[in-house]
Amino acid sequence: MASVASLVLTDRTPVTPVDHTFSPNGFSADRTMAFWKKGDGIPVGDYRFSLAKKETQTKRRILLKLVIPVVSTETINGIDNPKVVRAAYANVEFNFDSRSTQQERNDCVGMIADALAADQTMLFDTIVDLNSAS
Repeated sequence: MASVASLVLTDRTPVTPVDHTFSPNGFSADRTMAFWKKGDGIPVGDYRFSLAKKETQTKRRILLKLVIPVVSTETINGIDNPKVVRAAYANVEFNFDSRSTQQERNDCVGMIADALAADQTMLFDTIVDLNSAS
């Protein structure tokens, strides 16, 4: 796995998109997964990102995961407790043959990135606006 550094991921906040900096947060015991988090002091509300890579003789699998929790403060008997009220989850999985070329993998990644662009209206309407494709 490549060297781990901070990740800066930009959201789509209207007018002024926000850069979110995720700091490295360790590895799985077998070092096939790397973890990042973006926190604001309330661990239950940390944004989390992970990268996993699994290899066999013939296949390469790469999995990206993003978790964005929404936290609310619940007061019980005068004590404030942060609580996750909902979360957004994204999983992006790539599977490549071990004989695939770098260009083939790059083309696949590029097409997926392009599919997620806001100007891909049918996909955007389905994913972001939760409309059915018709």
